[in-house]
Amino acid sequence: MTQALAFPVPNALGNIDQYVQAVNRYPLLTDEQEHSLALRLKHDNDLDAARQLVLSHLRLVVSIARNYLGYGLPHADLIQEGNVGLMKAVKRFDPDRGVRLVSFAMHWIKAEIHEYIVRNWRMVKIATTKAQRKLFFNLRSMKGDVASLSPEDVEGIAAKLGVKPEEVVEMETRFAGGEVAIDRSHDDDDDRAAPIDWLADESAEPVEVLEAAETERLHDEGLRGALASLDERSRAIVQRRWLVEDNPATLHELAAEYGVSAERIRQIEVKAMQKMKLALSA
Repeated sequence: MTQALAFPVPNALGNIDQYVQAVNRYPLLTDEQEHSLALRLKHDNDLDAARQLVLSHLRLVVSIARNYLGYGLPHADLIQEGNVGLMKAVKRFDPDRGVRLVSFAMHWIKAEIHEYIVRNWRMVKIATTKAQRKLFFNLRSMKGDVASLSPEDVEGIAAKLGVKPEEVVEMETRFAGGEVAIDRSHDDDDDRAAPIDWLADESAEPVEVLEAAETERLHDEGLRGALASLDERSRAIVQRRWLVEDNPATLHELAAEYGVSAERIRQIEVKAMQKMKLALSA
């Protein structure tokens, strides 16, 4: 049996610096310890195991939240939202997948922080689609040190992120205009531009590299194998209906292309998804 770890419940802390110092003192888990705790949570609903998993990864949330300080939102609030994502990740974590919690939790932590930022910035009112949100969170790092984007830069970024060139220009204008958070009090006379120049290049983060590697592995070994089990037409239908980020094909579009009814396309799709599910669970 894995040796129990000392994870005392933290006392009330006076400020964010004390909190950061406190969470950095929690011990990191070995692979064996993490697996044992996750199994206890999964099979026995052991809340103490869940607590240890969360506490041992609080420093990860602090590290991720620090990368979003450029939005001018309180570090403590970013951490709080990230902790919510961490708890969701712990609840959904499956130790039998062979993935460390640190890479699995990245998505959930960032998703909660992103949602918090979106809710609290007027600047992102145009970011109503997945592609536009990707533009919001990536434009500054893609722009680099360039003072203003050239028409060629705009076209390139728009093509890479799947948005219109006008949206790239509008978002850049909003960044430069310095709009403020919507939760600002009505009597606040501070007209300073909101900072956003310090967005981190997430591609260089070790945890991001781990997450990307795991995603690639799952896609290669799982999804590719499941797709390979389908016939050519079924595979094409699934790919165009579910595996494209923007503008997936409709049943009627595919029906016209294959010369069958939309209902027939739906039947092929359902059968293909069932076959893929069986392949993935094998």
